[in-house]
Amino acid sequence: MEGTVAQPANSLLPEFLSLLFKGGPVMAVLLLVSIAALTIIVVKLIQFSRARLKRTAFIDPVITALGRGERDAVLAALRNETHPVARVMETAIITGRNVRMSAEDRDAEIARVGSAEVRNLETYLRGLEVIANLSPLLGLLGTVLGMIGAFAKLEAAGTKVDPALLAGGIWEALLTTAFGLVIAIPALAAYYMFEGRVEAVRVAMKDAVVRVLGVVAPGGRAIAAE
Repeated sequence: MEGTVAQPANSLLPEFLSLLFKGGPVMAVLLLVSIAALTIIVVKLIQFSRARLKRTAFIDPVITALGRGERDAVLAALRNETHPVARVMETAIITGRNVRMSAEDRDAEIARVGSAEVRNLETYLRGLEVIANLSPLLGLLGTVLGMIGAFAKLEAAGTKVDPALLAGGIWEALLTTAFGLVIAIPALAAYYMFEGRVEAVRVAMKDAVVRVLGVVAPGGRAIAAE
């Protein structure tokens, strides 16, 4: 009994390249944009994985140990953490006990460190957002240009109109719109996912700073990152 023979993977590349050529110059631009989007997504996944953003279980034990007066042990534990919240907590502990710093100076330093950590997490996210918003527009531009070309051929054919000529021109023109959406949908989904992670870190920073200052500097407050 004969089964269905799977198409070799090496035969897909020529077909893909053929579609790219049929899509025109805009398709080449979209290909470059897709590579940029994929690169950003991979870089951010690696960065967030190394920072272990989902692992915030260290916060409660640190606050408890800090309340027992184990300041040096807490600072040593925080220095071993890669989470951005650990950097802000470390700064809050150090500045909270610094009698030479006013409350305003302490808050400014904590805010500076927190903002730097957040900006580091947000690196390249704006570029990913631009790609997600721009890709469908580029695809639409390619489709419009392709339709113009198809109708120009139709006009040149005069009375000898071939429906296949028009149909072929239309589906080739629509390739760029499809490719633009294929890029935009995952790029936008990734952007919102990363942005949600950053927002969760920002909220955790504010909460952790308030709890730390409640122990080391009662009555003080600070905004970790805006």
